[in-house]
Amino acid sequence: MSSQNADVLAQGLKPRHVRMLSIAGVIGAGLFVGSGHAIAEAGPAVLLAYIAAGALVVLIMRMLAEMAIASPDSGSFSSYADKSLGRWAGFTIGWLYWWFWVLVIPLEANAAGTILHSWFPQVEIWEYTLAITTFLTVTNLFSVKNYGEFEFWFALLKVVAIVAFLIAGSLAIMGLMPGSSTKGISNLYATQGFMPNGISAVLAAILTTMFSFMGTEIVTIAAAESREPKKQITQATNSVIWRITLFYLLSIFIVVALVPWNTPSLMKAGSYQTAMEMMNVPYARQIVDVVVLIAVCSCLNSALYTASRMLYSLSRRQDAPAAASRTTRSGTPWVAVIASTAAAFLAVICNYLAPAAVFEFLLASSGAIALLVYLVIAASHLVLRKKREACGETLSYRMWLFPGLTWATMTFIVGILIAMLFNPQHRPEIIATGLLTLAVLVTSRIVHHKRSACKNEEANEEALALRS
Repeated sequence: MSSQNADVLAQGLKPRHVRMLSIAGVIGAGLFVGSGHAIAEAGPAVLLAYIAAGALVVLIMRMLAEMAIASPDSGSFSSYADKSLGRWAGFTIGWLYWWFWVLVIPLEANAAGTILHSWFPQVEIWEYTLAITTFLTVTNLFSVKNYGEFEFWFALLKVVAIVAFLIAGSLAIMGLMPGSSTKGISNLYATQGFMPNGISAVLAAILTTMFSFMGTEIVTIAAAESREPKKQITQATNSVIWRITLFYLLSIFIVVALVPWNTPSLMKAGSYQTAMEMMNVPYARQIVDVVVLIAVCSCLNSALYTASRMLYSLSRRQDAPAAASRTTRSGTPWVAVIASTAAAFLAVICNYLAPAAVFEFLLASSGAIALLVYLVIAASHLVLRKKREACGETLSYRMWLFPGLTWATMTFIVGILIAMLFNPQHRPEIIATGLLTLAVLVTSRIVHHKRSACKNEEANEEALALRS
């Protein structure tokens, strides 16, 4: 694969690609299946957890959009951390974010393989996993347009599925759904009240729901490969409130209204399937399986794209091997795509060969990265906004109530991290993420120290050459 001039990414994403990515790119299996765990944990009050997590995402996206519109970059928040907090911050958060999505690749591929194996058991799960990952890797290698096209249709199908669920659920609540075994909203308070397990359960559910929103920020990375990045980022950010309200809050409201929160199948089958079975929707399990398969393939596709672009950006800033910035003639960072996929396969091999505790540590280490990313975005915004205001720069897109709301967001995130540390269920995530972050920080220090020493040595050699 020959490289194009200066190894620059192509602007191959169309407006409809970015628009659909911003609408439904974040919707994964966490909404269709994982939300059942949050409901079983907090009861109907899980709505408060989704409101809190959703509000945090809205604020973070507003800050990120302000920085991205002022300076579109495929490295997104990692580049902004580099400019505002220092090379160590851009290096650390960039590699942690890359690691997060590298781990998502095998997890989503395995989930897709498991669903396909349940339909066609004659083929092993690992064979499905390998085939799906290889196929999406190859499509990502040719052109960013392929990623955009696949994601457009994945996202469109997810939107259609959710809208159909919202319509059916609304009819059931109003008693207009033929054959439905439930109606009304009495389940919001009838089973031990609205908050049956207390405020502590709601706080714990916030931690669970927080990771459902991870991926909202991908649109600021993808927009850098579109022809009008500033326009696309503005539209995507302005729509984030109604997207969260429609796809998350309204759908979860319908579930907790129709399904008693202590229904055992919420944990086993997931929220959507349980609600659809109570509405007597034919083939509820099969329908949900198809939707979840689409969702996990979408997340896998996005994970491949996002990991490769972050690795490419790190390489361009000399924080990753130079080869990772090589692109094809169509502007695809092919080395970064292959390297990210290879790292994902290494994680799978580790799962099979290493002791179970090793893979569990790797998995847990990704747990709090979402919150660290959000914290770095807020801190970067605080610094960059003050720098731009000091220089008299005019911003076309601004964060609300600066700097008070930015400080409040950072305080909230730190509070969640502290809550995770004192929560036995989430403490391993904090410990693993802390150890991984420390390792990356040390690596950053070593890499930058060596690079600085090499530059000084080259400067000294040039000075000696000039003197002689």
